[in-house]
Amino acid sequence: MSDCPTDVLALHVTEHGPDARVVTVTGEIDVVTAPQLAACVTRQLTVAQRVVVNLDGVRLLSSAGLSVLFEANELATQEDRELRIVCQSRTAHLALEVTGLHEHFIFADTVIDALHST
Repeated sequence: MSDCPTDVLALHVTEHGPDARVVTVTGEIDVVTAPQLAACVTRQLTVAQRVVVNLDGVRLLSSAGLSVLFEANELATQEDRELRIVCQSRTAHLALEVTGLHEHFIFADTVIDALHST
């Protein structure tokens, strides 16, 4: 799914039935890679009711990446879709906390929890 070398950013999409997708993100989300994440998540929000973004493998989450996640969450709300975040990455979690964006998202501890929570 990604045009970036896998050591910079990897995006993997998994279908979970007709209405759910999981986007697993590995690597660095910065000004160069954020557009690919944006395109991927936006595409999934057009075809699935629930999209889970798994940030467990993220090593860097810059302001560009935070902006992508925030905008995806806004899109999900506008389109009556659900965006869930799984974030065990200390780096990504810290970026969301420090910026105050953590409170704007619905988080789950695991992908399974995110897929099955209401």
